[in-house]
Amino acid sequence: MKVLLTGASGYIGKHILLQLLNEGFEVRASVRNLAKADEVRNAVLPHLHSDYQLDSRLTFVELDLEKDAGWNDALIGIEVLLHTASPFPIASPKNEDEIIVPAVQGTLRALTAAHNAGVNRVVLTSSIAAIYGADLPDGKTAFDETTYTDVNHPVGKQAYTKSKTLAEAAAWEYVKTKAPEIELTTINPVLVLGAPLDQNFGSSVSIIQRILKGSDPMLPDLTFSIVHVKDVARMHVLAINNKETFSQRIIASAGCMSFIQIAKQLKLAFPTRKIKTRQAPTLIIRLLSLFDADIKAVLPLLGDRTPVDASKAEKLLGISFISTEETVLETAKFLMK
Repeated sequence: MKVLLTGASGYIGKHILLQLLNEGFEVRASVRNLAKADEVRNAVLPHLHSDYQLDSRLTFVELDLEKDAGWNDALIGIEVLLHTASPFPIASPKNEDEIIVPAVQGTLRALTAAHNAGVNRVVLTSSIAAIYGADLPDGKTAFDETTYTDVNHPVGKQAYTKSKTLAEAAAWEYVKTKAPEIELTTINPVLVLGAPLDQNFGSSVSIIQRILKGSDPMLPDLTFSIVHVKDVARMHVLAINNKETFSQRIIASAGCMSFIQIAKQLKLAFPTRKIKTRQAPTLIIRLLSLFDADIKAVLPLLGDRTPVDASKAEKLLGISFISTEETVLETAKFLMK
């Protein structure tokens, strides 16, 4: 089976590529610049079960989320589209369109090209950001796949959250109105951690790096739902031929840990490092937010420990998530090494 994987040079993308190749798929991998091809190939090569006929099973194509060039040609002969490419900055841009426009337009370009080429199976990497940016509906104790982010909500209106929400909404609307023959599945990961395949890792891993470095004198009262990057990749691959996942959103999450819990675990594992484990008073965070837009963006999440429900992934895909503690420790060991 031949797959087009967009965003192959990304943190999650490389892990998906590795699993696709190890499962015997033929992959056309898209990168924003073909100069990245060697980086991607070198990242997966040491982890392959076999590199037999790799040059014929792995090819590269240059695609840009904001340009039409190449998209239609890239989908010719493809049976499955895995669209993972989307901007993921650690800090909010001054102009939200810097990430919203490529996220939405890139998703629509990918789907339109797939439709034009007769590709009827698409797995889209969305995010928990498209789910949790709203008040929890009455009667619910956890966010699940039936909840949708409100882009006017204090959490939902943040640039990255809005970009993922609008991109996923655009995908469902496109399939509904213009390409009903496309079977779409979205994978909605929470904070993705775990050892990258090389040293070009994503923004999420930098959170652990920041704690290891003791960059902040105190830590905010924030709680994260966490999932291992290998599990996220596995969900994409398992979903390809699983008809029960068609037209479904599926959350990827192993559980929750707070900033303080993560720091204490890392302090225990690396006692010689100057890891801070004190929690910052919320009043101080609120005062700092007056001068820092990135701090202001997390204010609505302070003290929030609302869990997410990932039981659908376990039911439909049979996946057993790697624990949050193991995921955090593996990430830290990679960074230390």
